[in-house]
Amino acid sequence: MADEQSRGRPRRTIGVLFVCTGNICRSPTAAGVFRTMVSRVGLSERFHIDSCGTFSGHVGRPPDPRAQDHALRRGYDIGEIRARLLRADDFVTFDHLLAMDEGQLQVLRRMATPPTRERARLFLDFAPNLPTREVPDPYYGEAADFERALDLIERGAASLLVAVRKELK
Repeated sequence: MADEQSRGRPRRTIGVLFVCTGNICRSPTAAGVFRTMVSRVGLSERFHIDSCGTFSGHVGRPPDPRAQDHALRRGYDIGEIRARLLRADDFVTFDHLLAMDEGQLQVLRRMATPPTRERARLFLDFAPNLPTREVPDPYYGEAADFERALDLIERGAASLLVAVRKELK
């Protein structure tokens, strides 16, 4: 059976945007973890994955060195990511705008227009079996906080991939 591209129709691409405060810890880590998981199942060309923040103080900076170090230990290279600010056009570009916590979700909902508001969700809503709905910000914490964030992000990303793969069909 021929795929959609061979029949002249473009293949569906799913846009996933991870959102946290400064875009230097949680959201770039989530983008890197999800990007790696998508690549491992051979679907990289079917996804547009990015991250951003709602605070402009870190724009242009790479992820926090601690976030990079902990991610790299688990096989996720996030060093090429640079912090950027959430933009109004992100609500058109991305199918899923995933907040790391309730505060970021409220920002997303305030910025969204009625037709795009449902695209904003909590990231961990995709993993309802977890004991929390938020990925705690490890920025002011210790190594264990970065590990806990990574644990939650890995579980959330795995559940997200299962859910969004269904949209590709």
